[in-house]
Amino acid sequence: MSRAEATKARILAAATAEFAAHGIAGARVERIAKAASANKNLIYVYFESKDLLFDAVFDAHVARGLEQVPFTAEDLPGYAGRIHDYCREHPEVLRLAAWHRLERGAEGDPSVAAPAYAAKLDSLATAQREGHLAATFAPATLLTLVLALATAWGPVGATSLPVQAVQDSDRQEARKAVVEAVRSLT
Repeated sequence: MSRAEATKARILAAATAEFAAHGIAGARVERIAKAASANKNLIYVYFESKDLLFDAVFDAHVARGLEQVPFTAEDLPGYAGRIHDYCREHPEVLRLAAWHRLERGAEGDPSVAAPAYAAKLDSLATAQREGHLAATFAPATLLTLVLALATAWGPVGATSLPVQAVQDSDRQEARKAVVEAVRSLT
């Protein structure tokens, strides 16, 4: 890895932590530069602006994460369990997605995650047309419900218990509940 690539990787790592903690508006380029042991000007050289740096972080963690977790329309319970596990291992993903939605709006600028969602929606529609999956819900509604269930115990989920207070046995129960809830849904 070249020196420039190493510096860019340190900036992305520091920006990930900063954006996950503070969002786009609250993130400070000075803190990112300090945490990355990099000159602040290099952030602008490599990424042009704080917004484009957020886009790079979002792409690296959220969009690629959506592509890394195997998806099969015929096995939505398994997919929900894998998403649940991925988000447990990478809590920054949910925080970044939440900040993106809060600060850019649900209908905001086109997301780099859109192609990953589009492929899943097409797969769901095909599975429904072919009778492999009930057509109770439209593909977009079904995917939204599956993702909501899979991420309910995340750092920005709707549960009333702090994530840190959940014991390992409770985490296993949560995963089982996610899988069974999606099984019932489908």
